[in-house]
Amino acid sequence: MEIIVNEKIENPLLNRTEIRFDCTYQGEATPKVLDVKNRLVATLNVDKNLLVVHNLKPSYGEGKAHGYAKLYDSEENLNKIERDHVVSKNKEASKEDEEAE
Repeated sequence: MEIIVNEKIENPLLNRTEIRFDCTYQGEATPKVLDVKNRLVATLNVDKNLLVVHNLKPSYGEGKAHGYAKLYDSEENLNKIERDHVVSKNKEASKEDEEAE
């Protein structure tokens, strides 16, 4: 899987940077949000707890996806602004949750 950052837009009003990116995954299944988030964190060299992948839209039959992520300046701002379902899909499952399944 390869990630190319297309655009970074500073949003000082919401204390975040908005990132648009392309993800290429030829011959593989569409990557999970957490996999894309981990690759973005490595690419941008930022804190994992401050980055949220908002959406990932795959292109039919191409092995490509277009994505949108938000990088906040603090966890407080992230929790204040982002909706709960977006935050929950970006968190890794804890060991207790995995044992319950």
